[in-house]
Amino acid sequence: MSKLFSILSAVWQSLRGAFSWLRRHVSGLGRYLGWLNPGRYINKIDWYIIRKFIGTYIFAIALIISISIVFDVNENLAKFSQYHAPLSAIVFDYYANFVPYFANLFSALFVFIAVIFFTSKLAGNSEIIAMLAAGISFKRLMRPYMISCVLISALSYYLSAYVIPHGTVIRQNFETLYKNKKKNTAAENVQLQVGDGVIAYIQYYDNTMKKGYGFCLYKFENKKLMSHMTASEIQYDTISDSKNHWTAYNWTIRDLKGLREDITRGAKRDTTILMEPTDLVYSKGQQETFTSPQLHEYISKQQSRGSTNVVQYEVEYHKRIASSFASFILTTIGFSLSSRKRKGGMGMYLGIGLALSFTYIMLQTVSATFAIKADWPPVLAAWMPNIIFALIAYYCYRKAPN
Repeated sequence: MSKLFSILSAVWQSLRGAFSWLRRHVSGLGRYLGWLNPGRYINKIDWYIIRKFIGTYIFAIALIISISIVFDVNENLAKFSQYHAPLSAIVFDYYANFVPYFANLFSALFVFIAVIFFTSKLAGNSEIIAMLAAGISFKRLMRPYMISCVLISALSYYLSAYVIPHGTVIRQNFETLYKNKKKNTAAENVQLQVGDGVIAYIQYYDNTMKKGYGFCLYKFENKKLMSHMTASEIQYDTISDSKNHWTAYNWTIRDLKGLREDITRGAKRDTTILMEPTDLVYSKGQQETFTSPQLHEYISKQQSRGSTNVVQYEVEYHKRIASSFASFILTTIGFSLSSRKRKGGMGMYLGIGLALSFTYIMLQTVSATFAIKADWPPVLAAWMPNIIFALIAYYCYRKAPN
């Protein structure tokens, strides 16, 4: 840990030197580059608090996740043995993706615990009193905490938006094979709009084989049926370089031209239909397997088709952004509650803070329910915990200096 902070400190000193050199030698830009100089915002006290914050945060995550792994191994060891899960799959497919998922899920709680723990220790050692007595304002004292939150929030969003979805796919596949958690791999009577005036229908679809049975494709113009295609089977081409590539078997196309009807038949036909297997089969937690760009693309595509079954996807998309701000809110609450040296210890305030943080995390977890059951806009459902607890954090912050 000390080596990591030494490397970060060396990089920071290099950046400070570069900005100082530019400020001295580039005429006209010195005043503006001065605002970008990192040395303007971070000094030794800031580095001291940042090291304490990040170090305690990493230690708390490592401690809690280690305990979680022990309990999870104890719970699932029998299933791993029953289904003959190889050790490499357990370590690299399951636990290597288990750790970042749950660490990021409870990252806000770890931030709060870290702030409460090391800030109360600083207050108990009268270090905060000494800082305030030296002329550092309470607002200025918040700066290193907010800088630490920027680093943690950026990492949390990157993990939830790009890294964890890929790991979730691997972890869910492992659970399907070795924990007997069956995924939904089939769908019946699927109908969706795949283009402007183009409706597709599949009587039965098997996602394991990527094959559908009883396929129909209708094309309308000005609410009039212009073409009707049927096929006994339709197969998705998984090795094609392009998306939406399907192969229809035993197909028939009827083109309607006024009172005439042209019929074309064939045994096999390659075609492009604007639908993918993910559009046909929905499994629980599927939105967690999409990266944020994939989620945005999927939501836009489904909304253009007139589908209303995208609420959970919209909530997941907005929740990833909203959750990254949780560290700022809980850090403000934790710092405000623990920054004063109190007679009798921090027991009561620690309990209040933990109750608030658990309530906040619970509201984040059930936010999708508000959007689905209460018909709230997904953006409001995802951001409502932040709005409520931002007001609480502001109240604690205003009361803390007094």
